[in-house]
Amino acid sequence: MIKQSTIDQVLSAVQLEEIIGEYVSLKKAGANYKGLSPFKQEKTPSFVVSPAKQCWYDFSMGKGGNIFTFLKEIEHFSFPEAIKFLAKKYGIEVEEDQEELSSEQIAARDEKEQLFKIHEIAARWFHQQMMETEEGKSIALGYFLQRGITLESVTKFQLGFGTEMWDGLYKHLTQLGFSDPILEKSGLVYFSGEKGTDSYSGKDRFRERIMFPILSYSGRVLGFGGRIMKNNVPVAKYINSPESPIYHKSDVLFGIAQARSSITKNDVCYLTEGYMDVIAMHQTGITNTVSSSGTALSVAQIQLIKRLTRNVSILFDGDEAGIKASFRSIDLLLEEAMNVRVLLFPDGHDPDSFVREKSSEEVLEFISSHQMDFIDFKTQILLQDKADDPLERGKCIQDILSSIAKVPSALQRELFVQKTARTFNLAEENIFKELAQKIALPSPSATKKHNKAPKMDIVEKRPRVEHLLVLENALVELLLKYSSKNIHIIEEDGNELNSTLGEEILDHLEEWEYQPIVEMNHLIFKEAKECNKENKSFESWLYGEMIDAEIAQKLASINITKYELSNWEQYQIHIHGEEEKSEENVFEVINRHKRELILKRINTIKERFKDSEIPEEEKKTIMKLIKLKITIDKDMHRVH
Repeated sequence: MIKQSTIDQVLSAVQLEEIIGEYVSLKKAGANYKGLSPFKQEKTPSFVVSPAKQCWYDFSMGKGGNIFTFLKEIEHFSFPEAIKFLAKKYGIEVEEDQEELSSEQIAARDEKEQLFKIHEIAARWFHQQMMETEEGKSIALGYFLQRGITLESVTKFQLGFGTEMWDGLYKHLTQLGFSDPILEKSGLVYFSGEKGTDSYSGKDRFRERIMFPILSYSGRVLGFGGRIMKNNVPVAKYINSPESPIYHKSDVLFGIAQARSSITKNDVCYLTEGYMDVIAMHQTGITNTVSSSGTALSVAQIQLIKRLTRNVSILFDGDEAGIKASFRSIDLLLEEAMNVRVLLFPDGHDPDSFVREKSSEEVLEFISSHQMDFIDFKTQILLQDKADDPLERGKCIQDILSSIAKVPSALQRELFVQKTARTFNLAEENIFKELAQKIALPSPSATKKHNKAPKMDIVEKRPRVEHLLVLENALVELLLKYSSKNIHIIEEDGNELNSTLGEEILDHLEEWEYQPIVEMNHLIFKEAKECNKENKSFESWLYGEMIDAEIAQKLASINITKYELSNWEQYQIHIHGEEEKSEENVFEVINRHKRELILKRINTIKERFKDSEIPEEEKKTIMKLIKLKITIDKDMHRVH
């Protein structure tokens, strides 16, 4: 766990507009900054950043938050990842609490950090071998340039070269102090000979191969893919790093670190087969492209994409292997509730060769006009020259239904059944019957016979908005905006007190033992109360980790308005702002809330004894409550 002192250091160093400005072109707009939404295409800026309030709000998407929620949205960082990212940017050393971890946990964490460091160093070493040695320049760099890969792309993807030396990387890493056991565990080095003898030595796994670093979501090097450069050697053309504590090939996607923000912005992910496909697509300008790195697509890889978008277009080669791969991928994607489109390039082409001579506009136009849903795709592939053969048509329909059966949504399944019925000119009812056998559900024709209009007593009715809830939300809003504002109070006995508006709200809630109606409000009040007890700043929680994204969004929407008042001060006209009246507003809402609680308690007593005489003790309670209500009404100048 990262120490609070590190988090506080990071928070004090961060300039919100500076960090967000790296992703969004911001322009000053009064006290705030405005820019185009980074989450969707728009022409009119609706994205607002408030340095004073340390939050942002996207009016086009209806979401907002602090620096951590922004990095979570745009980079998909966890909180620790965001802290480390910001700490690195501002040159702050990250300190972690050791005492909360067992010795085994500390050892495992330290081992992982060593492995990350080894891979980071290896990526730089491979890159240097390609860019700075004659062997690397002539073999590897020459290969990339001949394939049309620019130096900009070489740098972007940290491409490199493993030279013909048997132990070049091994020696480099041992000179830096890494031990044999950790190097062997990294998978970059293997050992041969008898242990404990002079023949025992470390050798580089990747020799005479061009190197493709495989990065994590947050951009850390996890492993490598290597392509052999000699054609006359009886070894695999491509090899990947072996599994390690930081690298699991079925859990990662090549290009995800470079593509994630573009996938989110475009709301679609292009999925290819190979490293060069991804690099070529990115170089063309289509940066929302990733690859399964030559391995069969896995559920873990789909879930990585799902965090960014539900829309996937499979761009596979038009050969038999590509078709088989796309069939497997379609079913997995459908099972994970993804929206799937498929595109096969013309014979002899893969994405790399196809896009090399085309602009991004031409490639996107081709994809748009040629990609298909899986029903059309399977129909086209399975019925080539066999469209009139009833047996082949039947097999094709069964294959399509097997895919539809994997779709979790009943509504989506029904839409796909309708499309299949239209495609093959068959009755929907017959298709539904076949599908029902595959998913062990009754067919819709059977269901429809028994469908009845819902009874009135189970129809969801729109709830009446209660005054208490309105006032509860108002108290939350005031707490979030003005919790730390200092006020000076003179009590009835003449005592003078220094307090804050946040303390006054919390004292009121505690005095009346108020239980919030909304769960999120309950959490906000609870955290504010705990911060108060521990003499900690409530803002350090609000603008800190902010685990609950919904609270971050609420805070941003409260603090940022789309439009600002003009600067009337230049005309010597003073407009009373909300902040100037904040103290008055807080006490008015507290009084209104008290009044509602009084009425509710009176009504609760009356309701409890509606069929019997109200006991004397309860009558006295009602009278006390009525007197308190009258006092509040006078304070509020209410006519009654």
